[in-house]
Amino acid sequence: MPAEEHFISRGLLRVKINDYLSRELRRAGYSGVDLQKTPLGMRVVIYASRPGMVIGRRGATVRELTETFEKEFGLEAPQIEVSEVEVPELNGPVMAERLAQRLERGDHFRRAAYGIIRRIIAAGSTGCEISIRGKLTSRRARFQKFRSGFVTKTGEPVRVNVSHGTAFAILKPGILGIQVWIMKPELVTPDRPKIQQKELAPAVAPAPEAAPAGGEAEIVEEEGPISEEEVPTLEDVREEAEPVTSPEKPEPAPPEGEGPKVKVPPEKGEAAEAPAKVKAKPPEKAKPKPAPSKPPAKAKPKEKATKESASKKAKPKSKPDKEKGARKG
Repeated sequence: MPAEEHFISRGLLRVKINDYLSRELRRAGYSGVDLQKTPLGMRVVIYASRPGMVIGRRGATVRELTETFEKEFGLEAPQIEVSEVEVPELNGPVMAERLAQRLERGDHFRRAAYGIIRRIIAAGSTGCEISIRGKLTSRRARFQKFRSGFVTKTGEPVRVNVSHGTAFAILKPGILGIQVWIMKPELVTPDRPKIQQKELAPAVAPAPEAAPAGGEAEIVEEEGPISEEEVPTLEDVREEAEPVTSPEKPEPAPPEGEGPKVKVPPEKGEAAEAPAKVKAKPPEKAKPKPAPSKPPAKAKPKEKATKESASKKAKPKSKPDKEKGARKG
């Protein structure tokens, strides 16, 4: 058999088994089937929300399914395994079947649809959409959509992150078609990057230093705002300033190939050369400045001088004369 016919026949077989199980295991919350070929035979894995109803009493339902797979579908030694769906609220086929059952019991389609949406969102889904088509309220068929959150419809995220389910509700006016799209919580799309936030370690205060052996603890002065009284003045800074000494110049290094110079003491009989004495020049004496010349005083006649001296001795000086004498002096 060519490879193309092999894969086509295997795909048709899987579709037939899926349709059969969806009709037979409708009440068990059927979700899907997986076929795996092994050396011992064909392995059939059935996913359902109620695995107990798939197994039946003492495995009666499993034995019936095994006979049906061998006779009707031609499977060699089928081995049936039942797997439970972990979160049924995030599975599209399961929720679509539950909505169809509620519509068949007579619930209004809006009330039933909103109830299913609330259960899906409460389970942690990022979004869901429900579409109901058929004769809802009149003889003419129409469709109604109910949506909550974010739902992708195209691209790779649909195949990976969306669970799609289809179901049918049989009513007196006709058949209603139901479709459910559920977005999984672990949604990763290119247009919604995830930002990682690093947690910073809390700041740890340094441990206090231990007191010295003598028993006296160090006194630490805390710096605070400086008041106007504590600001030093220019005079205080000048008094505290110390004279700056010039750094000593390092001795020049000896040239390459020569070691450090060592002073050799003079031998006996040779007089040590005395260093030449340099006579210091005596400091020059400051020359005195010549006194300013005064004009020669005019000589007064002796007679007038004698008369004035006699009159001064005879008469006492008055107050204005004293003030004049003080001004002259």
